[in-house]
Amino acid sequence: MPRRVLQGTVVSTKMNKTVTVQVERRVMHPLYKKFIKNSKRYHAHDEENRCQEGETVRIVECAPISKSKRWKVLDGGAQDGGAPDAAAAAAESATKG
Repeated sequence: MPRRVLQGTVVSTKMNKTVTVQVERRVMHPLYKKFIKNSKRYHAHDEENRCQEGETVRIVECAPISKSKRWKVLDGGAQDGGAPDAAAAAAESATKG
């Protein structure tokens, strides 16, 4: 059975080796046919505490790690080439031109 992979935003890093990821999806209302945004939060295992709040990460389904953790961070942490810092991007562009 294939494992599900979801993409979301890190909203909390207060726990050790755990991040809270908010995943948003769009669903169509059955009667009004209007798209509605639904969101759900997942606890994901982050072994090296690489993720920071506001980053976009991908999480993958895994065997239960604890009572509430059934997901692992696949990629998107600081060492994996996640979202660059805005200040670092501005400094880099200033040095180029």
